[in-house]
This record gives sequence, structure tokens and C-alpha cells, in this order.
Amino acid sequence: MKLSARLEKIVGLVDKGVRLADIGTDHAYIPIELLKSGKIDFAILSDINKGPLENARKEIRRQGLADKTDLRLGSGLEVLENGEVDQVIIAGMGGILIADLIEKKLGLCKSLDKMILQPMQAQEDLRSYLNKRGFSIIDEYLVGEDFRIYEIMEVRYGGGTQDIDDIYYEIPTKLIEKKDPLLPDLLDKKIRENKSILEKLERSSQGQETNKAIVDRKNIVETKLMKLEEIKTNI
Repeated sequence: MKLSARLEKIVGLVDKGVRLADIGTDHAYIPIELLKSGKIDFAILSDINKGPLENARKEIRRQGLADKTDLRLGSGLEVLENGEVDQVIIAGMGGILIADLIEKKLGLCKSLDKMILQPMQAQEDLRSYLNKRGFSIIDEYLVGEDFRIYEIMEVRYGGGTQDIDDIYYEIPTKLIEKKDPLLPDLLDKKIRENKSILEKLERSSQGQETNKAIVDRKNIVETKLMKLEEIKTNI
């Protein structure tokens, strides 16, 4: 079974010998790879929908790994009890949803060795939430696949709340410091997106130059664009 670059990166971030939970497991590709390689001995797999969980069950049986897994139907981290696992993977969901899942089992998440998170969108919202709740992002990674850039985070509780400029929720300092080769592409994408937003705001503001909500929104986007351009110039 050939894993995608995104899934390979996530597999590589799981520590050897841990008790793992893969939340929203879908076809169970990540735990299957980890179990077959001997990197871990046991995994809990969960999904909120019966269909994906049944797909995972079939693949687990086909691979002869049924005795090394526990498949659970349920929402997010609700399927776990404190102390059952050391590390958790939540990949392929939106950042706001991931934050909501963590919030619902905050005590459990604080006790974990590590969470490996791969939000599909709203990455900045997830980073902001994690900081406000006292979680530290140990490291960040970018993976290019199918003309898309995926953002992956290693997270654990501790370190307190940091005073962070909002722009670094979008472009994390860890990616800047290690000069990630995909960072220029990520910056270009965000610059294009914000220029598009600004153009739409300018069109909608014609004849409404005194509309405070539009003016304020334009100022926010213009400031963000300036900061993104500055980061791009300095990397």
C-alpha cells in the first residue's frame, strides 16, 4: 500500500511504541502502515460515520491486524477515556472542527504526549485556539501534494499562552525559521487570496465609501497583505 506524501509525513511523526488513536480514520491507512512496520503495537481507530469505519474494518481484517486494533464509532475524541492512548492523530478535518473536538475533551488532550494535527482549512483559527488554551506547537511542516500545500502540526500541552501577532497564526515562525522550501508557495497563495478579497471589497464599496464595516475590513486585509509581503521579502 503506497501512502501519499501527506500520510507518509504523518506516519513519520508518530513515536515508536506509543498507544495511538487515529480520529476520523477513514480507510485506516495510517494505523495500518504503523502496525505493519512494527512502529506501534496497538491503535484505536474511530470515525463518526458507519461507512468509513466499516471500510477501515474490512481493510484491517484484510491486513490481518484485527487483534491489534480497536474500532470505535463516535464523534471525535469522545470515544476515548483518559489514559487510553499516548498520542492522537486528527487529520483531514477543518481547523475550527479540530479545535471544537479538542475543547470537548480538553482534559484528555492536556494529558497526551503529543497530538498530530493536519487541518484542511482555517489553520490560523486552530493555531489561535491552541495558543489561547496553553498548547505549544512543537513543530510545523508543509507537504506538497496534488497542487496543494498541506500544513501539519505537532502539538502538546504546556508553555502557557504566548503574545503572538495574528499574522504568525497564518505563517508560523517555525516555518520561517527553518526556511521551509514550500513557504514561498504558501505565502504566494495567501497573498493571492487576500488580493482577491481586497478587489471584491473595493468593488462592493463603490458608492459606500463611508460604510464603516467595509472600510474596517479593507484596512484589515491591507494590513495583512503588507505583513505577508514583508515576510516574503525577508525569507
